[in-house]
Amino acid sequence: MTTARQRLNEFLFPASSDTWLIVLRVGLAIQVILCTLSLRSDWNYLFRANGNGIISRDLTEAILNVDSPIIPRVGWLVAIGAYFGLSEETVLWTVWIALFFTGWLLLLGLFCRITAVTAWLLHLCAVKSAGLMTYGMDNFTTLGLFYLAIAPLPNHYSLDRWIWKSKNQDPHLLGFFRRVLQVHVCIIYFFSGLAKSTGAGWWNGTSLWRSLRLPPYDVLPSQLVVTFAPVLPAMGIAVCLLEICYPIFIWPNKTRFIWLLVICGMHIAIAVTMGLYLFALIMIVLNLAAFGPWAGRKQRDTTNLAVQKVSLRFVRNPVRSLIGIIS
Repeated sequence: MTTARQRLNEFLFPASSDTWLIVLRVGLAIQVILCTLSLRSDWNYLFRANGNGIISRDLTEAILNVDSPIIPRVGWLVAIGAYFGLSEETVLWTVWIALFFTGWLLLLGLFCRITAVTAWLLHLCAVKSAGLMTYGMDNFTTLGLFYLAIAPLPNHYSLDRWIWKSKNQDPHLLGFFRRVLQVHVCIIYFFSGLAKSTGAGWWNGTSLWRSLRLPPYDVLPSQLVVTFAPVLPAMGIAVCLLEICYPIFIWPNKTRFIWLLVICGMHIAIAVTMGLYLFALIMIVLNLAAFGPWAGRKQRDTTNLAVQKVSLRFVRNPVRSLIGIIS
């Protein structure tokens, strides 16, 4: 029992540097900035209510209300603005400006905790209120912002560390949050590959054919896609195996770099062939933050005393410990 407990402690609380957190913060900052810039001209048109937008916000939030009435949404912000006499258009532009500047503040590492929480909430509101127009990129960006909001901040190369002279974070707590992110990423890839393999489309190449030919993803010339059509089934099977085997080959040191390189290459290929640049960016950021070779263990401790103290604190009162870390 003692040996098993020690192994569990070492797995959950490895000593880690904050390099992975720097990668996550900077990557998410660039992602938020690019997302807001890409929606600048259509922002109000996307979130208007009363049938004045692409899809009325009233409709999407009514559907959202069926799932849960307490999920954050843009309608709440519009209602708060109306209470103070602000028009809907003014509130929507204020949300866009706030989200855009939180991206820059995250990039600089200024007011990291407040900025990360604000960016997560605003992005969550936008994603949920435009649920019929969103896809995986939006959900993964919200996921990454959530991990950033609860992670031990500030980190190195941030203005907060330079201005406030903050002390170094506990390497075991940094390792704990990184470990949770690693496990989450493994679960995502495994079930994504499993879901793909249950249908015939990825075995006979139909899913890849549709992905490369149906608008708006038809970036490649038709003749080029037709030329490579015979290899589409093999490519589809390779994608399924790559994702299903991700939790198996990403952990060992001997295969981690190769699997990480192939996964990032797959997302780069998705960006080039389908035009999903922001989706590729957020997935590469999550992979590099979770399993990047530079974000590994800081050093191996000669004693498990520090690990035991951290783990006992979490086991005895996990909620209070997490609140203490976030604050």
